Parts: sequence; C-alpha cells; structure tokens
Amino acid sequence: MTLSQWDLEKKQLEVFRSLINDQSYFDDLKEKKNCSNEALWQKYFEKNPWIFGYGLGYIFLSSFDDSKLEQVVQGHSVAVHGKRVDALMKTKGIISNLCFVEIKTHSTSLLDSRAYRAGCWAASKELAGAIAQVQGTVASAVESLSNKINPTDSDGNPTGEQIYNYQPKSYLVIGSMGEFVTEQGINKDKLRSFELLRKNTLNPEIITFDELYERAKFIVQHNQS
Repeated sequence: MTLSQWDLEKKQLEVFRSLINDQSYFDDLKEKKNCSNEALWQKYFEKNPWIFGYGLGYIFLSSFDDSKLEQVVQGHSVAVHGKRVDALMKTKGIISNLCFVEIKTHSTSLLDSRAYRAGCWAASKELAGAIAQVQGTVASAVESLSNKINPTDSDGNPTGEQIYNYQPKSYLVIGSMGEFVTEQGINKDKLRSFELLRKNTLNPEIITFDELYERAKFIVQHNQS
C-alpha cells in the first residue's frame, strides 16, 4: 500500500524529532550519510521541502528549482561558480521574489558561554558569524543579480518564470531554545538577551530548530484535519 502524503510527512516529522532530541540517532545517521552536521540537515530539508512550504514568515515558499535547495549566487545566473546559500527559495504568488535561508545545526550555541555583563549575554561567535554570512550573501545577490531573473532548466531552456530580487527576505535556522532551560527553570536573562537580539535583527529572521519542528508539527496536524 502506498503511503499518503500525510503519512510520509508524519514519518519525517518523527525523524525531525529524533534528529533534534537523540544525539546517538543524529550521529548514526550522519555516519551513514558520510557528511557533516550541517550537511545532514541540508539533506533532510532537501528531502522534506514541505517544512518550508508554508513559508517561514507565513508566506508560501518553494525551492528555486525542483531538485536542490542549495544554490550558487553570482552574476545573472544561480548556476555558476560563486557564493553558496543553503536554501534559495522563492515566494509563491502572482509575483515571486527571492528568499534566502541559511541552515546551521540544532546544537549550535546561540549565546556566549559567559555573560558579557551581569544579566546581559552576547551572541555566540557562531550566531554572529551566521548573521554576517547571510547578510553578506544577500548583499552580494542584490549587487550581482539583476532585479528580474528568468530561470532556465538544465538544458538552458527558459522555464517561463520571472523571479524578482528586490531586497530579498532571509532566514537563519540555528540552535535550540532548550539552551535557556535549566533544571530549575528558564534562565530569563539569557532568554531576554536572545529575544532582544533577534527581535531587533530584521534580516535575517532567526528561527531555532525546535521552533521549526513545532511549525512542521502544526503542518502535519493541519493536513490530518
């Protein structure tokens, strides 16, 4: 019996949960796939584009082409040597716009291990670097890509699409909110420091892996109903 789309999504949701919560499962799958931590997440999201499908900002997103999320950004083409982005997406509507998604790992630290000042925690080196990376990628795209892109297929034939590149939206998927949970409850100073940082960072919009999992869980439950 062929599994329905909902059954497949439900099964992959369990894989998502295990990847986040079961380190031995994550390590075993990484060894099986013979890839890095980030590459394993890349492969998972390429297999499950529906997780981004409802749009990280509640605008429906789809991959730039049907085969691969990761793309290269340079010149008037996204298929030549240049700056890589983990997921080059496009909004769906009467008019499509580019959208960039950078994918790190669920175990990436969000804040420094030591407080900057009493009650204040700075972004971790990994988070600060990822923000700079995404912003640099978007800036390069704005500079090097034309305002309107006419994609072609693998044979160079126009697909008929027109995708626009006006101040593209970007997202960063990184870390987990579990970083702020202790045996005695939530570290409010750390949570406040992180929330103030991301609420005041417009591009990229920062989303943690556990938040993305909850979105995927909602999608599966919504599709079931």
